[in-house]
Amino acid sequence: MDTGTNDMKGFVSDWAGDRVAFRVPWGKAMMWIFLLSDTFIFGTFLTGYMSVRMATTAAWPNPSEVFSLTIMGTNYPLILIAIMTFVLITSSGTMAMAVNYGYQGNRKMAAILMLVTAAFGLLFVGMQAFEWTKLIHEGVRPWGNPMGAAQFGSCFFMITGFHGLHVSAGVIYLAVIARRVLNGHYEQKGYGIVEITGLYWHFVDLVWVFIFALFYLW
Repeated sequence: MDTGTNDMKGFVSDWAGDRVAFRVPWGKAMMWIFLLSDTFIFGTFLTGYMSVRMATTAAWPNPSEVFSLTIMGTNYPLILIAIMTFVLITSSGTMAMAVNYGYQGNRKMAAILMLVTAAFGLLFVGMQAFEWTKLIHEGVRPWGNPMGAAQFGSCFFMITGFHGLHVSAGVIYLAVIARRVLNGHYEQKGYGIVEITGLYWHFVDLVWVFIFALFYLW
């Protein structure tokens, strides 16, 4: 009975004393909770897209034609999307390297690789802006689409826009944390913040894989 009482007092003391619960830092736990909630949002968007795609009676535009680019007279289907995907996958690699250097205590290399990751993210957003501009010029709108089903425009701008917003926020997040890492702000606390930042960035990259598969390849 005394043992049980002591265990309960210890449990209450841990949770009330601002200590790490379950041996997981609060920052990492809160990031996981945020990413879980974001997963539900993206999951709802993609499920809605699939429902619309299967329910519409109008012809759905062919992604290979809609997202093609003509370079020097030759038509390349999905070339821009392939480059965007490659950029994000590469950025995951640089982010993983930044986390590794962070745990080694090499703040200079960790910060540099985080900035490189942010640069890849900025490049991705730039290419997405070009893609949006091209489709808007061709007449695609959230309320209409000259290439087929009217729902195509609303699905495209909603899903890619929401993801692009996450990438843009990630670029700012990476730049801010990289600057603080480089200045030695986390020297005493440790560089677990680099891993937390990496969790967000890998999530953004993973979501793009699903968008790429369901929107551009289906």
